[in-house]
Amino acid sequence: MNTSKIEHLNLIDGGSLPYRPKEIEELLLVSKVLDGGLVQQGSNYTFVVELRSKKIIFWGIYKPSKGERPLWDFPYGTLHNRERCSYIVSNFLGWNIVPPTVIRDGPHGEGSMQFCVHYDGESNYYTLRESNKDRMKLIACFDLLVNNTDRKPSHCFRSTDGQIWGIDHGLTFHVEPKLRSVIWDFSGHRLNLEYLDDLERLKKELDKSDSDLSKELLDLLDEEEFYIFKKRVDAFIEDPKLPTVEQYLKKNNLNE
Repeated sequence: MNTSKIEHLNLIDGGSLPYRPKEIEELLLVSKVLDGGLVQQGSNYTFVVELRSKKIIFWGIYKPSKGERPLWDFPYGTLHNRERCSYIVSNFLGWNIVPPTVIRDGPHGEGSMQFCVHYDGESNYYTLRESNKDRMKLIACFDLLVNNTDRKPSHCFRSTDGQIWGIDHGLTFHVEPKLRSVIWDFSGHRLNLEYLDDLERLKKELDKSDSDLSKELLDLLDEEEFYIFKKRVDAFIEDPKLPTVEQYLKKNNLNE
């Protein structure tokens, strides 16, 4: 497995937390919400909240399902599930693109709770693409797999610990081809060979309906969404190359 290695995550008080995804997920689930504020940007209600578990204090990004704006093409109340699904796929692959994300109750009901990584204050896709081409290409491949409909420049950034992340994955896993992204610079590029084993592992896991990954995805997604996701994985393994805009439109009959 090729893992994008992360050693730690920075905390509010200047300390750090060892990057052990399962432990961080548990921390997100059991921590008490102390305070929070509404993020002014965005179509849906998103809160930055302060969380505490014993002596550990950290921030989380809380997106309650009740705060979702109704959309014509995504079922209402499902975007938080898609945030979780994107994380568990990213984590299973070992690509560590999406910060740890769980589903839990909060001040405004059930929603996704994501570990809030500390933004360096200046980076975005455009400032990172030249010096981090392999990472950006990997994020583009991930977006193609999960059918990301909302990859904006600010949804890729560097945290203060040096890691490059992708966030905001509520508009993913639709059954129809809906890729919308700023990352088209790597069209025609193939996925680096070292990551193909990760995709093969993912395929094997998805082929087993009783695997932990399949069961959770089937619990959070519509059955058709799950099987279309499997087809995208299979197709990309067969030809692990990022398409041009024209190729993507033609392949999916979107030119008309």
